[in-house]
Amino acid sequence: MSDTTMWWVLAGVLVALELVTGTFYLLVLSLGAVAAALVAMAGHGLISQLVAAALVGGIGAVLLGQWRKRQTTTPQEAQDQQLDLGATVQVDAWDGQGTARVLHRGSAWTAVLAPGQTAAPGVHRIQAIVGNRLVLEQVVTPTT
Repeated sequence: MSDTTMWWVLAGVLVALELVTGTFYLLVLSLGAVAAALVAMAGHGLISQLVAAALVGGIGAVLLGQWRKRQTTTPQEAQDQQLDLGATVQVDAWDGQGTARVLHRGSAWTAVLAPGQTAAPGVHRIQAIVGNRLVLEQVVTPTT
């Protein structure tokens, strides 16, 4: 089997593994294998092929890592992406630990009070979601 064929097979295997893992790093390494295959097709030796694979794969992995670091979201941005923020729920009673069980979207949730809120039954608005708990603030209804 020629060097070119081995590099193309390795690139294919890396792409197949990438489809299973979903990390994108194997995809970048497969691009390195493609670069090595192209160098082999040009008639260069094994050392040149390895250098091409290492350069393309290594630089690609470093660039991907830097891009992923820039894509991280802050906790506030993650909360802003929650579609449940602002929805209202009915609280029947608060327990001694300052939590309540509420129904939201057909499931029972544990709810806690937002800072500065007092535990009173009634309609509450979802202010945040922390882990698997809803952080609630009481909805003040105007009296007429």
